[in-house]
Amino acid sequence: KTKHVEHKEKESAYLDKTVAELSSDRSSVQAELDAVLEYLKKIEEQCIAKAETFAERKRRREAEIAGLKEALTILENETALLQRHRSVAREHRHGLRGAMTLSA
Repeated sequence: KTKHVEHKEKESAYLDKTVAELSSDRSSVQAELDAVLEYLKKIEEQCIAKAETFAERKRRREAEIAGLKEALTILENETALLQRHRSVAREHRHGLRGAMTLSA
């Protein structure tokens, strides 16, 4: 009878040890799974196309149009400034030539 009890105690200790090891393994695997699932969620957010709402498209389009209008205004002002600068330079050159011919 005592051998039977000893055998059961050893078996119980072995099973307790096995349960502890398997619980530890499960915890490690669960932590790894959680990390992988979180990474997958981030990847899906980046990769899966999301439909843009009409309001978002409209806002983005209006911002782009405003930027293009601003760029056009800047280019028009620069062009006008360059044309004025060339005109003044041309008048200055013609004025000097005319003064040189009159005095010569």
